[in-house]
Parts: sequence; structure tokens; C-alpha cells
Amino acid sequence: MTARAGAAVEPQAPGLTAAGGGDRATAAAGLRVVGRAAVRRRVALPRQSLPGTRPAELVTFDGLVDGREHVALVWRPDTARPLVRIHSECLTGDVFGSARCDCGPQLSETLGLMERRGGVLLYLRQEGRGIGLYNKIDAYALQEAGADTVDANVRLGFPADGRSYEVAGQMLDALGHRDVALVTNNAEKVKGLRACGIEVSEQVPTGVFVRPENVDYLETKRIRMGHAITVDRPTSSIAPSA
Repeated sequence: MTARAGAAVEPQAPGLTAAGGGDRATAAAGLRVVGRAAVRRRVALPRQSLPGTRPAELVTFDGLVDGREHVALVWRPDTARPLVRIHSECLTGDVFGSARCDCGPQLSETLGLMERRGGVLLYLRQEGRGIGLYNKIDAYALQEAGADTVDANVRLGFPADGRSYEVAGQMLDALGHRDVALVTNNAEKVKGLRACGIEVSEQVPTGVFVRPENVDYLETKRIRMGHAITVDRPTSSIAPSA
């Protein structure tokens, strides 16, 4: 395609070549061919944080491959290889404090970590591992009837995990970060970024936030989804009667 006169032509990053560009080297390397995204807007995001913590910026993007309104929170990192957390939206856990999952505590942990050390939080609009809010609530009903979190999604006609990480790669590329330390227990996130040409030089584990209400969910993530976690079942705090 011939560039418009006077238009700037940006160099393509490995694995983030323009969609349809037919980059044979990229395909041969097993990388996904993903269109470039660009930063749309940066604004300061004052947070109710402890004194002395780093200020955050809220960043939006143009050109994301799925057209959704994903955002990044950015704290000035200490190094050229920033901490990065990919967090999929979970209204029930992040906002309503649901104990069915560990999403809310993981998000809180990430916010505290990055306020201290800097980094990038990619907040992806992929509710319910990509099935959407209402379908996730339908999956809850199946779980109450005995299905685990994987089988519930499958019974509704969805994959066990329908998330995609191409947008995460696009967002990091637009922010200028192509070598990161990824905060995750999920190897699929590491693979997803690497498939887009983002180097994951370090994997930083998250905490494991076990409650009686989510212990089976966490065991399913460990056994059936390959998360690198140890799940210690909580013991009852109620003393047995004499």
C-alpha cells in the first residue's frame, strides 16, 4: 500500500505488523500478525492512596483489534522493563467484593504494588473470561448446581477461557514497552504476549487469596487451567462442640 503524501510511516515492531501485511518472517516465527494501536488520550488519575505513593495516569487507545474500550493505568516505572499486570474486568469481584473468585484481591494487590514500584496495569474488558457479564452470572447458576468454572462456561456454549491477549500486546507496544516483567500465575498470559512479539523476561507471581467460598474455583484454576498456585484449604474457625 502506498503511503499518502506527507504521511508518516511508522516502523513496525516484531509481531505487531499491520493486519493483512503478510509478514512472512513474523508468521514463520509463530507470532500473531496484529495491527498497531496508538495512544488516544492520557490523563492524570488522582487516587485515594497513601502519602508518598506514585501518581497514576489513565490511558486510552485507538486501533485496538477488538474495538473494545480497554484502558491502562500507568505509574512511572523504576526500570526500562516495567512490571505489567493484565487484569480482566470482573464487576462482581472488582467492584462488588464477590468472594466467588480472587479477582478483587488480585486487583488490590496490583494497585498497591505498582504505586510502590511503578508499572502498567492493563484493564481488559473481558468479563467472565470473555463471555460477558450476563453469561457469567448464568455460569454462576450452573456452579451452584455443581459445575466447576470451566464446565459452566462450556455448557453455555463458550470455551473454558475465551480471552485474547492481542490487545494487551497492542497496548504495551503503543506505550513503548516491548520487554516486561509480567505479574501473573497464568502461563497463558505469558504465551499470549510472546505470541504478539512482547518479550516477557520475568514472571512475577501474584498472591493466592483463598476463602471458603472460592477454594473450589482456585483448585479448578490450578488443576484444569494450569495456574501456578498452591491452594491451602482454609480450616474452619468454629470450634467443635464438646
